[in-house]
Amino acid sequence: MPQDDSCCRVCSRGFYSCHWKHSSENKRKHAHCWFSVVTLVSLLSLCWIYICLVTFNDQDDVNWQGFTKLKRWVNWFMVLIIISAVLTTYCVLLLLFALFQVALGEPLDLHWIHKIFLFFGVIFIAFGVTGISHQWRDEWPTVPLSLQATAPFLQFGAVGALTLLSPFVFRGFHTAKEKCPKFLIAVVFVVVSAAIFLCPLYIDSPCLIKLHELPEKPKLIGHRGAPMLAPENTMMSFNRSIACGVIAFETDVQLSKDRIPFLMHDNKSEFLRRTTNVKEKFPDKDFTHSFNLTWEELQSLNAGEWFLKTDPFRSVSSLSEEEMETARNQTIPSLLQLLNLAKQHNISVMFDLYSLDEDNDTVRTILNSDIDPSLVLWLPPAKREYVNKTAPGFIQVYNTESDMVKKSGKHLNVKYSGLSIKEIRRLRSNNVTVNLWVVNERWLFSLLWCAGASSVTTNSCHLLKDMDQPDWVMEPPTYKITWIAVDITSILMMTVLFIFQWKTHCFCHRTGTEDNTSAWNEKELSPFLPTG
Repeated sequence: MPQDDSCCRVCSRGFYSCHWKHSSENKRKHAHCWFSVVTLVSLLSLCWIYICLVTFNDQDDVNWQGFTKLKRWVNWFMVLIIISAVLTTYCVLLLLFALFQVALGEPLDLHWIHKIFLFFGVIFIAFGVTGISHQWRDEWPTVPLSLQATAPFLQFGAVGALTLLSPFVFRGFHTAKEKCPKFLIAVVFVVVSAAIFLCPLYIDSPCLIKLHELPEKPKLIGHRGAPMLAPENTMMSFNRSIACGVIAFETDVQLSKDRIPFLMHDNKSEFLRRTTNVKEKFPDKDFTHSFNLTWEELQSLNAGEWFLKTDPFRSVSSLSEEEMETARNQTIPSLLQLLNLAKQHNISVMFDLYSLDEDNDTVRTILNSDIDPSLVLWLPPAKREYVNKTAPGFIQVYNTESDMVKKSGKHLNVKYSGLSIKEIRRLRSNNVTVNLWVVNERWLFSLLWCAGASSVTTNSCHLLKDMDQPDWVMEPPTYKITWIAVDITSILMMTVLFIFQWKTHCFCHRTGTEDNTSAWNEKELSPFLPTG
């Protein structure tokens, strides 16, 4: 049949099938199957990029795990995000061009290059899901948690997408000759539509709340200081976090060979390699454990140059020349230096212990610093009884609710995905202080703010401190009205489209003439429909 070689047709045909001229009818073998594949892979890629974006909060964990295995610091998570974004964009564009092909009456001849790319896309997503399941399974709870922040807006988007796609479904319904395929199309479309329209009945977000009922903004705890603004666990980093208004410093304590407590997170093989120049300073020395180096040797290491070279949070460009120079000259600080800073600014200190039998030295250092004991948040579970007897003024913070209840404690410190929204609210109603770690993204901070968290440990204190309210808060009646209005608008639009296409189809049928597009679609869509 003659085809109009308009610019729109040529571009759509060229991208989807790599045929710049109209292809013959006999090239449509299995076209419907590949259209289904394109649709499926597009949906998978959208789900995958969503997972990547909501887990972006924990990108530092992925990069650190990559470093421990490969001994090379690369922003692996950003590489993953870029590849996933390219894959998703490609699949969605391919699907859109496929729909254009249908709308313009062009054959769905998917080129073999696209088929290969789709295959590799599925393999990439499968490897990604497998990798998370085996190496990073603790991240899966973040996905359902994120839906409490995004579900209302995802539903609005799904209604819009359903409305835009409905003309293609109606066209398939009208061109179907048998009753069975018509019935099948109608049932599937009605069921999917009902699920999308009614899913807000099951959406339960803590940010669907009246504004006057919004809990107090969670306090901020600097995770190793302010690691987006300065090298982690350095005095510069902790000083930068003070400007964020943090209520506590979170850090990690280890012991040197001469039993001086110092600050360093990495604690396994070659623990100094990521954040210092130990390889250049002591190329022949064993540094698999903190006890291998004296405090004097540790102080001789540079603990800031790595930050400027690797730019772990892509934030170095925001620093001034003076700040870069300060970062470049940072050294490993001792616990005593941090305690003196905390005492000076009346800020609490919370830490993990990684060296064996270091409780005595750490407690002794804290007591000798003359810091107010109530500013010390004791987190390590080992020898908690000894610490209670030696320093009864320390605030005991627990990692699990069961341990806290056994010891009649009132302070809990868990990963942000370790508690449900209902559990957070229950604990807060019982006057339990709930700190959640590590919270870097605005959407997650907003969600936990609505839930009533007491505080969060964060890498991005400089960003969260400027938030005056959660990213979104909506009163339940307002959301209900908005939801119903969006659904009714969509239903009305789809009704108009259905009637219009029905009348057009009936007119063409009575006159015995069908436009090229309708005639083509009857042939092209027939493989989708079961025979009667």
